[in-house]
Amino acid sequence: MGLFDRLREGLTKSRENFVNNVISVFDTHQYIDDDFYDELEELLVMGDVGVEATENIIEKLKVDVKEQHLKTPMQCKAFLIKNIKEQMRVSSSDYEFLKQRSVVMVIGVNGVGKTTTIGKLAAIYKSKGKKVLIAAADTFRAAATEQLEEWAHRANVDIIKGKEGSDPSSVLYDAVNAANARGVDVLLVDTAGRLHNKKNLMEELKKMHRIVEKNFSDVKQEYLIVLDGTTGQNALVQAREFSQAAPLSGIVITKMDGTAKGGIAIAIQSELNVPVKFIGVGEKIDDLQEFDPDTFVDALFDFRKEGAPEDLSKIEALHFDD
Repeated sequence: MGLFDRLREGLTKSRENFVNNVISVFDTHQYIDDDFYDELEELLVMGDVGVEATENIIEKLKVDVKEQHLKTPMQCKAFLIKNIKEQMRVSSSDYEFLKQRSVVMVIGVNGVGKTTTIGKLAAIYKSKGKKVLIAAADTFRAAATEQLEEWAHRANVDIIKGKEGSDPSSVLYDAVNAANARGVDVLLVDTAGRLHNKKNLMEELKKMHRIVEKNFSDVKQEYLIVLDGTTGQNALVQAREFSQAAPLSGIVITKMDGTAKGGIAIAIQSELNVPVKFIGVGEKIDDLQEFDPDTFVDALFDFRKEGAPEDLSKIEALHFDD
């Protein structure tokens, strides 16, 4: 299956638990009034879209209703989807790090898919003809290095590692020196997802950031946080905490091929003002895809256009599969 079909299938639970309830608002309300807006807002928040993102979407919908002279809730469907896509829009400049010499720090708690994400990123870079090096700096998790070595083997790239329990920053320092000496295009760094306590983890991330700033400052620096799409609002909480220790520049959402909390992707980008750059839809090495909001939202809502006119207010030409 292609990305759209995999997303569409994977987001079935989200559609059943969230989207279908939202769509029903357009069918059950006769007028565009406060009750219509209030129920729509409540369902979006309950669907993990988040308060801030929901407010932005609803306010923009009200503007569309006025400007397009919409008369019935049924006419608002396409505009709701358009506004959700706008909340998640990614600039082409957000992917410049894929083209430049760069260090990519991959952060996140254990279990979110950090290791597999690094392996898949390595494969993406490798396919672009880049020389890639992986730093196994998650030294506190049992078997983390072995797992990363397997992914490095699959992607056919080199790896720098240290002893289990060793200082993560020392591994990063060695990897930076190796990257400079070998003329590496991309250094992918697996960071610790757990230390003895949260404060130590955040301090270690700050220390690693300083090492990059001091020893690898002439390359593009990218800080990707990996979040598990099945955890809903907990993913947003994790992202906020990590943003205090590292300058997040992008988000990777994994396990989107089986979550009932698809709305969280909208909330994360809107509330953190950090773009979702990749989305994971499976376990294979090529299952990490650059994020496209049109594909994601269309798959979430199972949205199809059948000869839709440029004038979106002519909603009869737009079809939604319930």
